[in-house]
Amino acid sequence: MKTILVTSIVLAVVLVVFQIYTTMAINKTETQSYNVIKVENLFEIRYYPATTLAKISSTSKSYKDLGSTGFSKLANYIFGGNSQNKQIAMTSPVHMDIGDSVSTMAFVMPSNFNKDNLPKPNSNEVSIETSEPEYVAAIKFGGFASTEVITKQKEILTKALQEKGISFYGNFRFLGYNPPYQLLGRRNEVIVAINWPQK
Repeated sequence: MKTILVTSIVLAVVLVVFQIYTTMAINKTETQSYNVIKVENLFEIRYYPATTLAKISSTSKSYKDLGSTGFSKLANYIFGGNSQNKQIAMTSPVHMDIGDSVSTMAFVMPSNFNKDNLPKPNSNEVSIETSEPEYVAAIKFGGFASTEVITKQKEILTKALQEKGISFYGNFRFLGYNPPYQLLGRRNEVIVAINWPQK
């Protein structure tokens, strides 16, 4: 009994230390830049400048399916699956756009890269693209994401935007900032493009 108790305490301490280390490492990860334009009660308005993305397309219709198939393909590219066998640093967030017919998942490339100096992906499923500058509304939430949780956040954001008279367009997109093994301090967001400034 005593051995089980000691083992449980040791495992708990190791888990806590690992989570603290993970959180510290994530805080050092480059994050996609944006400017906060306005803060509302439930959401904020942001301006995102153009950025370079490594992207895959998929017929997946759920967060779980898109994540499980897309992540490994994109990770393979940044871990050396490219024309230069080059390691490219992981950034945050991971972008997921789950559509009715086509879904996409994208990694933001580090700010010192662009379409001209990035190595070519070995896989033809990975494309390098430059996003258009845009204004978005963003709502934040913690914990672990799922299709159900993301859908709920979409509904909350939709209602909040309608109440403020802010028009939006395109798909709602999910932004994930943490690796799946991080348990503490998780950050998730749902964003949607908006017409801004308002008329």
